[in-house]
Order: sequence, then C-alpha cells, then structure tokens
Amino acid sequence: MKLQGNLAKMVTEATAPVSYRLELGGQSARVNDWLGARLRIEYLQQIECIHCGRKTSKSFNQGYCYPCFRSLAQCDQCIMSPEKCHFHLGTCREPDWAMNHCMRPHIVYLSNTSSAKVGITRETQLPTRWIDQGAVRALPVLRVSQRYHAGLIEDAFRVHVGDRTNWRNMLKHLYEEVDLYAMFQSTWPQVRERLDAELLADAEEIAAPDAAVELEYPALTWPQKIVSFNLDKQPVVEGELIAVKGQYLILDSGVINIRKYGGYLVSIDSDAA
Repeated sequence: MKLQGNLAKMVTEATAPVSYRLELGGQSARVNDWLGARLRIEYLQQIECIHCGRKTSKSFNQGYCYPCFRSLAQCDQCIMSPEKCHFHLGTCREPDWAMNHCMRPHIVYLSNTSSAKVGITRETQLPTRWIDQGAVRALPVLRVSQRYHAGLIEDAFRVHVGDRTNWRNMLKHLYEEVDLYAMFQSTWPQVRERLDAELLADAEEIAAPDAAVELEYPALTWPQKIVSFNLDKQPVVEGELIAVKGQYLILDSGVINIRKYGGYLVSIDSDAA
C-alpha cells in the first residue's frame, strides 16, 4: 500500500482497542491493520497550511502558516491557557469562532496518562481528547457553560493535581495506578475554596465512581526506549509499526507524532496486506 498527501491528525474511535484511521490524499487507511508491517514515511519537502492551504516554508502550532498563526483565534495563547481568555474584554481575534467553540459546554476532567492530571475540553470532544493524550483512564468531574470558566477551575485544580504528561512514559505505556474518583473527592473541597460565587454556580458536579472511561491502544509490544523522529532533520523514517498511542506511530526504530507534522506532504509505503 502506498499513500501520498498532506498529513493531518489521525481520526480515532473509542473501540477496544482504539481504532485509528489516517486520511491522506483522498485515501483512508486503517492504521491498526499496519501493526507488524514495515512502514516507510518520506517527507517530500512541502508544507501546506492546514487552515488556508497556503504553501509555507515553516509550520507553526502543528500545521499553520505564519499569517494564520497570527490571526486565528484557534492559535491564540488562550487556547493553550484558557484561563487567559480575553473574549470578555472585546479583544478576541474571531468572536464568531469563539461563540461556536469557546462559549459551549466544557468538561473538567481527571485522566491518567503517565500519572494523574487535570484537563478541560469541549463536551463534544470526549473521548477524542483523552485518546489524543494517550490516557489509559479518564473521569469527567465537572461541567461548565464556557471554556473560560473551565480554564479558571483547571487552574485552581493545578495546586493539587498536575496538568502535564511524561510523554516518554506514556509511550512506554508506563503509568501510576490512580483512583481518579477518590482524587476528585479529596481535592474538590479544597478547589471550591479558591473559586468565586460565579464559578461555583456554573460548576455542575458530574463525577461518579463508575463513570471512569478505560482506554486500550493497539500494540504488539511497547518500546523500552523512546527515540523521537524529526522530519525536518530526517526526512525518511522507516521501521516496523509496533503500537499506536495518542497521535504517535510507534515503530521499532522510533516514534513520530503525526499531529506535530500537520500539513507536511509525505508518502507512506506499507508492506501490510
């Protein structure tokens, strides 16, 4: 099988294990079927912005050209740090986009990627968000009316729970066993003390002891050492596909983050049947 086209994040489905699909150049391939096959990925020295299609010599924020990176609301700092939302100040880059994406119900959740972490996402993005992070377990704990409120609550949780993933351990499938519901029960009373009346009124508790979502990933084995490929420095990547997790293809020769190279024109050869 040979595919050619501009990379985009893999499409996922929360089956057991998670199903991955790569859409490239008008073709669609089920990545799970590539397990055990040899892959050859070649970067063809061309990048197209994933938003406007403009050819660009450098990719920003996982696939955007510089003008889009500077002008789009989805590339603003508040997407990574939602507690810095400035919509209410009237300075949002794209108010209409924000109304459709940020002024929608959001979920505050606890997940286990390499260890327990707190995060937020639009309600419609579950469980996709957890899969993209490589979580093995996740628990929705609060529902709020907008992204800004979710970000402020997430920021209050950070005093007690981390918000980072040890990505190397995640890819090695190494994680701490954590009771996410018990963690919420122990931290929420302390977090509540840091929130004002408006946030408390908006925060609907939805955590339940039996609501945790378990996620499995397709794998023949897990790597013991992580070597990360960089297409800008090494345009040809080859190896046997041994696992898929998050947005990573895990080869016996190293790992590549597909989402990082959004817009990159590549060819992919597989000896899968």
